[in-house]
Amino acid sequence: MFTRLRYFAALAALSFTTVAVAEDATSSLKKGTPEIKSAGALAFGPDGVLFVADAPNTTVYALATGDAKGSDTKSLKVEKIDAAIGSLLGTTGADIIINDMKVNPASGNVYLSVMRGKGPDALPAIVKVGADNKVTELSLKDIPFASVKLTNAMNSQRYSAITSMAFLKGELYVAGFTKEEWESNLRAIPFPFSESATKGAGVKIYHAAHSKSESTAPIQTFMAYDIAGQTHLLASYTCTPLVKFPVADVKKLDKIQGTTVAELGNQNRPLDIIAYSKDGKDYALIANSSRGIMKVALAGVDKIEEITTPVRNGGTAGLKYDKIAELTGVTQLDKLSSDKAVILKKTGSETTLEAIPLP
Repeated sequence: MFTRLRYFAALAALSFTTVAVAEDATSSLKKGTPEIKSAGALAFGPDGVLFVADAPNTTVYALATGDAKGSDTKSLKVEKIDAAIGSLLGTTGADIIINDMKVNPASGNVYLSVMRGKGPDALPAIVKVGADNKVTELSLKDIPFASVKLTNAMNSQRYSAITSMAFLKGELYVAGFTKEEWESNLRAIPFPFSESATKGAGVKIYHAAHSKSESTAPIQTFMAYDIAGQTHLLASYTCTPLVKFPVADVKKLDKIQGTTVAELGNQNRPLDIIAYSKDGKDYALIANSSRGIMKVALAGVDKIEEITTPVRNGGTAGLKYDKIAELTGVTQLDKLSSDKAVILKKTGSETTLEAIPLP
């Protein structure tokens, strides 16, 4: 059985790569006010440390949330979450853009990165939803933090410099878009941060729906797994290949070729991916822009034949999946516990945050 590595029921049980991180992940953070221009992709590290991607500044911030005490959040439900956030920030729900959502494994509380307003005058905020279903703001004034600059990262009209992040064993894995020859990029950034991150590895994949190898489109969302005893990143791209990369290659090579293990249909953008076990079997749950929620069976991902030939007319290949018809309008999801997830579900102009049973 494959071991899900991206989230943990208790981060204290992890064996981190350095004693310093295991003892106190916040010890390297210094009090101040981070100059975050845009709050985008999120990831959690140990001791409630929250990583926030600021793509316009090509920078990642590590924030000490001070939120490391467990709470019972299994009954979360906040209807009109956008309106609740708007009210908290002194505006309306129509003025709020939610960019990402993650569960803090140390507490079970849910964090969202949002922008108040639109265009160049929009302001970032981080908000939290706890067991009482109340929405509160994480103050960024005089908060212990650190930052790291992604010196070769690049924003374009189509792609963000930082698309997705995950923390694993003392390192923050960051996917995005760069100035390098292979523009799609994965990098492993040790935490505590140094002044700048390594340039990472350029990544290339075979995209069956496009009938060619590609290195120009970034990963949209990913998670970490042990596959046959070796840690991999399982990544999903637009139109919608699912690809595995050995973590060891990400850390040591300048360029890596991923192994395409599924083609899940074109004209679609994956939004979030999580993993879980049910009835002794492992699955990936993927939220998508136009193809709903997919429950992908992970059995055989270690031995499945690599996809190297075209898949046309919106067809699928590789790992098998079921579509969860009752879950519609899901824009974000994350694992809350061994049997529950948290979703953001959009209905018309309104968004609901809700804990649901894993299908």
